Amino acid sequence: MSARNKRRRSSFEVPALAERGLTERQQRLLFGVGTVLVVLLGGFGLTFVVSTLGSYEPEPRQAGGEEIGLPFPSTYEAWASPKLFGPIADRKADAAALKAEEVFATKTLRSGKLTLRLVDRRLDPACAPVMWGGDALAELGTTGCTQAVRGLYLSSDRRYVAQYTLFNMAGVEAADRFVTRMSTLYRGGGWVRPLESGEATFAPDGYTEASGHAMGHYAGLVWVARADGREPTAKDDFVSLALAARGVEKAVYRRVVAVSPPPAAGTPAAPRTPAASPAQ
Repeated sequence: MSARNKRRRSSFEVPALAERGLTERQQRLLFGVGTVLVVLLGGFGLTFVVSTLGSYEPEPRQAGGEEIGLPFPSTYEAWASPKLFGPIADRKADAAALKAEEVFATKTLRSGKLTLRLVDRRLDPACAPVMWGGDALAELGTTGCTQAVRGLYLSSDRRYVAQYTLFNMAGVEAADRFVTRMSTLYRGGGWVRPLESGEATFAPDGYTEASGHAMGHYAGLVWVARADGREPTAKDDFVSLALAARGVEKAVYRRVVAVSPPPAAGTPAAPRTPAASPAQ
């Protein structure tokens, strides 16, 4: 057979298809159809991926106070429960429920030249509504908290605002852990909600100071600020302001006395609250 009669193999020819009797033209046609299908399928897959990315919604991250318009402290300190609160270390020894008029019975608190006037008080039979922030709420949920009482104060010169929040927890371990844990949670992880009042309020982006105090199975959060939200100057005595707000802790001291056996003759009386003496 001459070379002219021999079939010239195209560089495009696929041996497997040629062995099945497909001509070069048929092979090209089949390859072209396959290419179109690949392109179409690839385009469909790309469209699906793009559409999926476009509709993807990331899990919402926990909002900080500045993102939801709620104020939170600029500084915070925590204090564990002193030994003198041992008689009420467990709620079983102090089972009577708190009352707003018990904790905030004193309408006026004084420390030095500073006078605070009660403008609002509230008792919540559940603790979760009093706080915001997933981390803070999760921590609060481990304390066995059953009540939260809040009181809002305004200074007589309308220069300062203060809020005291008292939580009724299961025991001293829970109270100690809670006030300590708030040292890392008070900025982004959550904080107590302020009482809403037309007379006094915390500026959402203002400077505030706070402290947490465990007292037996109770945990108290003190929160103070200038009413205008500005940082304190040398003329602003935030120490006296916080001490005045802590005058409400006399209610907790009364509970210690109520569950303690009467002192033996010659035994010193129970210590007074560290806050300044409140006045009606």
